[in-house]
Amino acid sequence: MESNFKYKLSVIIVNYNVEYFVDQCINSVKSSISNHPIEVIVIDNASIDGSVDLLKEKYSEFKLKFNQDNLGFSKANNQGIDIAQGEYVLLLNPDTVVEESSFEKVINFMDEHPDAGGLGVRMIDGKGQFLHESKRGLPTPMVAFYKIFGLSRIFPKSKRFGQYHLGHLSEFETNKIDVLSGAFMLMRKEALDKVGHLDEDFFMYGEDIDLSYRIQKGGYNNYYFSETSIIHYKGESTKKSSVNYVFVFYRAMIIFAKKHFSGKNAGLFSLLINLAIYLRATVAISGRFIKRITLPVIDLTYIVCGLFALTNYWKISNIEFPEELIKYSIPIYAITWVAIVFFNGGYDYPTKLFKYLKGTVIATAVILMAYAVLPKSLQFSRLFIFFGAAWVLVFYIISRIFLHFGFGGKFRLKNNDKKSFVIIGNESEIVRTKELLVQTQDKLGDIISFQTIEDFKRADITVDEIIFCSGSQSYEKIISTMSNEKENTYDFKISPDDSNHLIGSNSIDTAGELYILNLNTLVSNENKRRKRLFDLLISTGLLIGLPFTILLFKNKSKYAKNVGNIFIGKKSFIGFSNELTMKDVRLPKIKQGPITPDDPFQHADSTVRQKLNLLYARDYSMRKDFSILWKTWRKLDN
Repeated sequence: MESNFKYKLSVIIVNYNVEYFVDQCINSVKSSISNHPIEVIVIDNASIDGSVDLLKEKYSEFKLKFNQDNLGFSKANNQGIDIAQGEYVLLLNPDTVVEESSFEKVINFMDEHPDAGGLGVRMIDGKGQFLHESKRGLPTPMVAFYKIFGLSRIFPKSKRFGQYHLGHLSEFETNKIDVLSGAFMLMRKEALDKVGHLDEDFFMYGEDIDLSYRIQKGGYNNYYFSETSIIHYKGESTKKSSVNYVFVFYRAMIIFAKKHFSGKNAGLFSLLINLAIYLRATVAISGRFIKRITLPVIDLTYIVCGLFALTNYWKISNIEFPEELIKYSIPIYAITWVAIVFFNGGYDYPTKLFKYLKGTVIATAVILMAYAVLPKSLQFSRLFIFFGAAWVLVFYIISRIFLHFGFGGKFRLKNNDKKSFVIIGNESEIVRTKELLVQTQDKLGDIISFQTIEDFKRADITVDEIIFCSGSQSYEKIISTMSNEKENTYDFKISPDDSNHLIGSNSIDTAGELYILNLNTLVSNENKRRKRLFDLLISTGLLIGLPFTILLFKNKSKYAKNVGNIFIGKKSFIGFSNELTMKDVRLPKIKQGPITPDDPFQHADSTVRQKLNLLYARDYSMRKDFSILWKTWRKLDN
């Protein structure tokens, strides 16, 4: 029987400000185009990074559509479906990589299973870990209840409690499922014509669940297909670890419930979802806080006990301390030592003993300066402060050595935190990738190269990161290696052919990473604390003097609002504009502010201003923030 379709498969990719990822995605799609006639449709949702130029210059042979506004995932995909001329339609996320044989395999399966209305595949993240949303059950109220309240996590393989991710089904077996993932959603065009396209009431999340459900109601089956795998970096366009994501995603579930469930069930579902939003937010915030303060609180307890024990030496020597004074002074001293060690990066990982030494010395100097200005009646012993500092330092050294040998892991002491790499590719790719690593890595360790993945496996060596050059290594081998090595601690990157960047993702919870320039100085834990401390100190001073400082500004309400937002942490004095961050993906994401790093140089051209922002990210210091603020303080009412 002759087909009425011009193509066997239409691949639709909706892009929004993920230039480097969509480039790699389309490159993998090109390698997967089989003997079947396949069309590729790319819809850009008003990106303001370099996506538009990239698509026009590099992929003009495909069907390209450039929207003037961000229409959302559903509406943009529907634009693609409307012009698609394939027997099958694949909705593919831009932050994915497909194997060379993926399209051939899924087309053959759909041809052999006429009951199949939709199909999803096995997905892994950038660490090689299986993504459980590759196969999902329908989120009925009870299924949602099991997930929201943690029963699905406690009993992941239970057919009852683990139904959301169908944990009782093997990731390596093909099975019928309820819900497909929007990251790779292959559908029969005739099924779409029958049940309708994506519901545009869903802006970004939930539309895949809704359409999967309608496909089933239309008399078709959905399948999880295990015989091909893709990488889904999970997050570059969605930032799924944010509280805002939780809110938007679960609200999408409410739209789904009201549309498909009875009034009573929809009401129950909505109640559960709203409980989930606040429960998840509370647990997440509380968990992060408790996790962060546990070790400092333990340290503080030991240090206070040690300082009180030290007073016995003075008592034996018949040196009397005022009891009331000791009761308050010792906790204050201890808090000062721990707090300054904390702000100096002592509680960052990996553990570095030098930071404890530096923090203790600075804290001791602060205590001595404060002690010097106290009235004589409140001064009881400088020698005690020096002995106390020695105890603090000894405690930190002994306790960190104990944690190193007793627990290891993140507590492991590292004298050399240089990162070692393996590059797998041909000679020209290896040279190009090495040059990129030299440009992007501060502490570069060993770089070992191999021509093939098989050579690397035979070598049996341990490194921190593996970089695959896609010009000479198939995506199928890359994905297979990542899956097989997932138990190791390797990080993975892919070096696209003829590119000046590396792409990867270090975990399911983090956005895909780019190695372009070494601009991570600004967002290191230590510098984030310093930047926040700078904002807090200056904004506190400005708030105290608000009745006077506000007179210096024309837009007084805006100035007061800016200072208030900086004080509570919603903004920073100096930050990149949202538009600039979108345009230049190299810039790290920080809080926006009324002043940008290039403001002191208003008359510089755009190229110079761009470099100033990059230099700020690379060479950040509190002194630089103060210098910029001093020169541009009048912009605080912007």
